[in-house]
Amino acid sequence: MLRCSIPAPRLLVGLLMLGVLPAAHGDWFSDAQDKMGTRVEIELWHDDAAEARRLIAAGMAEFDRIESAMSTYRADSEITRINEQAAAGPVVVGDELFALIARALALSATTEGAFDITYDSVGQLYDYRLNRRPDEPEINAHLLTIDHRFVELDVAASTIRFAREGVRINLGGIAKGYACEAVIALLKERGVTHALATAGGDTRLLGDRGNGPWIVGIRDPDDKAGLITRLALANEAVSTSGDYERFFIEDGVRYHHILDPSTGKSAGELRSVTIVGPDATMTDGLSTSVFVLGAQAGLELIERLPDYEAIIIDASRRVQFSTGLAAQQARRAD
Repeated sequence: MLRCSIPAPRLLVGLLMLGVLPAAHGDWFSDAQDKMGTRVEIELWHDDAAEARRLIAAGMAEFDRIESAMSTYRADSEITRINEQAAAGPVVVGDELFALIARALALSATTEGAFDITYDSVGQLYDYRLNRRPDEPEINAHLLTIDHRFVELDVAASTIRFAREGVRINLGGIAKGYACEAVIALLKERGVTHALATAGGDTRLLGDRGNGPWIVGIRDPDDKAGLITRLALANEAVSTSGDYERFFIEDGVRYHHILDPSTGKSAGELRSVTIVGPDATMTDGLSTSVFVLGAQAGLELIERLPDYEAIIIDASRRVQFSTGLAAQQARRAD
């Protein structure tokens, strides 16, 4: 349902957004819908209610367009066609999807495989709604097909080929951030200066909240209404990956959807990772990567990326910050 005026403070899958209105005539307009296997939301400031509705509808259509090409749950999607045909030979791929897969493979190289879109050969064996997980023999058999280097790109021909039978790719660790980035780019092109686009744990902010920054609350992994800390952000992207999003517990063990590509099992050292930076595609991919790497290696990775910062909550509920955010937290404490 489309609504206007400043909303009450609310949780957005790990993020709390609140603030003040821009110093101009206008109002906030927003809509939330179920898409991409999660809840997506668009909120923007505009002085024309009818135009705001058209802009939000266009943003929702952008979410739909990206999902139709990149969802492995759709039999007619472009990525499904790749998964069905690429082991037999090169598959011609559209420019947008080709470019995103190339970015994903580059991130795999940067993270030394902690981020790997070929995880899906094992990932498809889990069902978190039915509390189903693969056994050790199933995992071990499918681990042989997990390696980003099995995905071969031909830039000149715009084709993708899998070097091994059984390889599958899934952009679930990067596509939602990419979609948020695309929606904000569309709104910006049409003159919007204050907005957010959210898909699950990924959010892209355009501008600020008005006369001040957006205030982003990082949720407590064990308390949906609780906050670990808050950040003041403007014109940034922020992504959170947590073990509380899709999971089940069996015999005291938490099985969640963030899989370590090297084991085919849920990464177990951390509870939550939040990444802040200029590009939601990267914050999405990096939050998954750091979660898999663990606190020490994950922070070392972020320190090598000057535009990105991290907040990590480990299994003992210890909170760690990357250098830039640690300095910000220290200034707030003074």
